[in-house]
Amino acid sequence: MAPERLEVGTTLGAGRYEILRPLGAGSQGQTLAAIDLRTGTHVAIKRFNVRGAESWKDVELAEREARVLAQLSHPALPEHLDHFEEDGALYLVMTLIEGDSLAELRRRGELLDTLELLDLLRQMSSVLRYLSQRAPSVVHRDIKPGNIIRRPDGSFALVDFGSVRDHLKPGGSTVVGTFGYMAPEQFQGRALPASDVYGLGATALTMLTGAEPEDQPHQGLAIDVARALERRASDPRVRLLSQMLAPNPEQRVHNLTRALAELARPSSGGDGSERPRAPKARERRPAPRQRKRRNAPPKAPRGSRIARADDDDSAGPPFGATRPGLLLLAGTLLVAGFLLFPMATMLLLLLGSGWWIVSSLFFGGAPKATEADDSETPGASESPPRVRIAPLSDVAPSEEQPSTSRKSRARR
Repeated sequence: MAPERLEVGTTLGAGRYEILRPLGAGSQGQTLAAIDLRTGTHVAIKRFNVRGAESWKDVELAEREARVLAQLSHPALPEHLDHFEEDGALYLVMTLIEGDSLAELRRRGELLDTLELLDLLRQMSSVLRYLSQRAPSVVHRDIKPGNIIRRPDGSFALVDFGSVRDHLKPGGSTVVGTFGYMAPEQFQGRALPASDVYGLGATALTMLTGAEPEDQPHQGLAIDVARALERRASDPRVRLLSQMLAPNPEQRVHNLTRALAELARPSSGGDGSERPRAPKARERRPAPRQRKRRNAPPKAPRGSRIARADDDDSAGPPFGATRPGLLLLAGTLLVAGFLLFPMATMLLLLLGSGWWIVSSLFFGGAPKATEADDSETPGASESPPRVRIAPLSDVAPSEEQPSTSRKSRARR
């Protein structure tokens, strides 16, 4: 029969491992620091006394811990190295994680400040995300200060998977965990990935205040985080820990990594405190850019007027513009009229001559073609009329025109 407590110098595993010192002890076993005599590396050995087990469920949990740990690989978790049975006891060999547990720090009166707490939550959120993404999900079920170790370099590790659950059983499972750090649903035999979030939140609050969860102020079934931290409910740390410690697992924060990222936004300080927001500077909107119209007439300089080329004072009456094609057509019709209808053609000529005389008297001369007509090309009718810019000095005021005409008549 194996002794209840192994002494320093005892060898295990057919003489492969030599006990160096005890690390911890429980009702059914103990954890030991040892050295692997084959490789010379330091290891941690967890011993479970099968003969002293209160029920076969405890044996099942010990076997499950070895099986689950052999499937896990994460920097913040111990690595499974070996497991065996010897002298009525089960032994689990893991990598040795040096450092002090948070429970030991608290016993020495050491607590975590805000920056260390945020660092703890970030590293543990990575572990919980890794466990929840396993198929099936792995739930630790016993996160507490005694199962989180702070290494000498300041990093944290999660140990002791003796209460692990790696599958769902209809009708619930065994109630395991530590009072105060267990989520309310665990008392009903239900363990979810959100249950580990609750245990981590209770651990963080304990390491901030130094008080056990059951000694914290409560509001109903929920821990009153604002009163425990003596801060306002709008404080980022209060909001985060309140979400982690929500009694209802559906209202509990599920994505801890995202919640921590929101806590680190510029609106919050690096230590989780609110920073006053600077007033936003009034933005000056640029003036709208004006579109340039195609074929737009040029802008006239100040002190001038714009006259259209087809508004020339010397322009004749309507229909005054002629084209070579029209002249050729008119000549052809005139010759044909003389040959076919001499009398009618003469009558039309007389009428045309009379119209020419009348138009000259009333419109100031015979119509003539403008430069704009001579320079027209196919498609020119589609472009806007050309303009010319005349200074005001070249244009006589309308008020002086009557006096000028009177002087000219006087001279005559």
